[in-house]
Amino acid sequence: MSREYPTQPLVGLGAIVWKDGKVLLVQRGRPPRAGIWSLPGGAQHLGETVAEGIRRELREETGVEIELLGLVEVIDAMHRDADGRLLYHYTIVDYAARWVSGEAVAGDDAAAVAWVDPADLPRFELWDETIRVIEKSRSWLA
Repeated sequence: MSREYPTQPLVGLGAIVWKDGKVLLVQRGRPPRAGIWSLPGGAQHLGETVAEGIRRELREETGVEIELLGLVEVIDAMHRDADGRLLYHYTIVDYAARWVSGEAVAGDDAAAVAWVDPADLPRFELWDETIRVIEKSRSWLA
């Protein structure tokens, strides 16, 4: 199914990965969001559980292994074109996670990766929802 003008929502998986008080961000390397910083993640594959998909995406994009802590949020991301037609529709499932191993390096469709102190998040020009779920995920760290 095409990502543009889909016939049904696509499931996107994301992880809010914490290590030493910092959160892992990736800079997207491919359109439509090339150059944009976000949480690591991607599309769920057919036959894969949410947990399997999140772990796979983290390995592919960053080389990092994680421990999933719990569901933080499910977000409906819908973008319309100039005519009002639905261009993209993702149901994004974001989990809190803790770094377990691996050196974070850009892989797959990531152009760059960064461990970011929450105080520095504004300079990455993140989507408001991304900042909100990062903040909300802190409750899983206690």
